[in-house]
Amino acid sequence: MGKLKNLWNVTYDELVNKVTWPSWDDLVQSTIIVLVASIIFALAIYILDKGFDFITNFLYKLI
Repeated sequence: MGKLKNLWNVTYDELVNKVTWPSWDDLVQSTIIVLVASIIFALAIYILDKGFDFITNFLYKLI
């Protein structure tokens, strides 16, 4: 039990005193970047999916 309490104290000390947390503005900016990148990747995957769907449907109609 003493090891678990020591681990908790060390973890708490590191999170409170040693970790450099981003400012609110940095956090908002990073979140916006992630959201925009996610939307761009989702659109790219959607376009590729529709393109492959069109090609396969076209090939199946030929057969």
